[in-house]
Amino acid sequence: MKRLFVHATILTMKEGQAPLPDAAMIVEDDRIRYIGPAPSETDGYDEVVDMTGKAILPGWVNTHGHAAMSLLRGYADDYPLKTWLEEKMWPMEARFGPEQIRWGSALSVLEMIKGGTTCFLDMYDHMDQVGQVVEEAGIRAVLCRGAIGLCSEEEQRAKLEEAVRFAREWNGGADGRITTMMAPHAPYTCPPDYIARFVEKARELNLPIHTHMSETEAEVQLNVEQYGHRPVEHLRRLGVFDGPALVAHAVHLTGEEIEILAEHGVKVSHNPGSNLKLGSGIAPIPEMLAAGLRPSLGTDGPASNNNLDMLEEIRLAALIHKGVNQDPEAVPSTTALRMGTSYGAEALFLEDQIGTLEPGKKADFIAVDLTGPHMQPLHDIESHLVYSASRDDVRDVYVDGRPLLRNGECLTLDEEKIRYHAQKAFDAIRP
Repeated sequence: MKRLFVHATILTMKEGQAPLPDAAMIVEDDRIRYIGPAPSETDGYDEVVDMTGKAILPGWVNTHGHAAMSLLRGYADDYPLKTWLEEKMWPMEARFGPEQIRWGSALSVLEMIKGGTTCFLDMYDHMDQVGQVVEEAGIRAVLCRGAIGLCSEEEQRAKLEEAVRFAREWNGGADGRITTMMAPHAPYTCPPDYIARFVEKARELNLPIHTHMSETEAEVQLNVEQYGHRPVEHLRRLGVFDGPALVAHAVHLTGEEIEILAEHGVKVSHNPGSNLKLGSGIAPIPEMLAAGLRPSLGTDGPASNNNLDMLEEIRLAALIHKGVNQDPEAVPSTTALRMGTSYGAEALFLEDQIGTLEPGKKADFIAVDLTGPHMQPLHDIESHLVYSASRDDVRDVYVDGRPLLRNGECLTLDEEKIRYHAQKAFDAIRP
């Protein structure tokens, strides 16, 4: 399939490249072949798509989440993290089976596609179900079987074996759209020797490690009391940072810890919406940027956010750091957009495939409507996308050159069916 997209404003998100007005893009099968002025001839294409009034840019990359938790959206709000997890979430999640994972994940994937997300990371249980949803939906994903180690040695071993099996079987799945990671849940939920075993397996499989880290002050203090070190040093000593690693949250960091992360090339998933809602704090993103880190963005799970709107996360990232630092230049709009696109691709170790629009890369992109009154006049497209646009302005979504959303309608998933089964799956475990 060879498609020609014409009359678009194209944001490649390549460093130093301004938006291209009235530009064209050629997509052949799953790859971008050309970006620039419209060719004089339009013969030889299977489809010519007029993008007048739309901006084309890379799809959003959501670098941390727990998709099946959409079934618990609104179930327990306005609690601190420890109470929310231990008294509300974990008892309900213990009731989850394959049906809950399948339909909760499908509900989240549907929401993400409609909001312009083309790639997401998911850490959860029953991950084969998530893989099947990704396969059917046509979206791109990085999947990992998250493991909490607060259990018997036998249970720990079974979880690790399952994580290894899943990582092996699904890496490269869905025609290459699925890659995998190893994921010990967090330093406060996994004993040190258990994390070390995950590190060993990750090295054997040549896979990155993903974990939660330094989300709350209480978590950091507990780590000091239990192990004598703050989480950054704790994970460094366990070898987590000796290979490719992505940490979620990284809210409570010292300047020295930021330098350690930068030195080891550790990737960070900034989750502003979830961290604000749970009262966990605000990550020191300007300090990370100054140290050379390129933090990405994640929504976290839909039970702690309570949506999967990456454009909202991009806007929050641009706004909250301005306010808390009393500095309007803390996170410029262009940087915020990169956090949701190219920096996200880097965080998932997929920058050679996605994150920017350029010939040879995968054709993962979205089209955003620029004609709404809230987007006028068109002074600065990047500014408008961050400060004015909403996810409802996303009209088209393509992954691997395949349309998943056209004119706001999802083409690969049955929305009515998913809504029905998601409600039914929650009702089956309702207390």
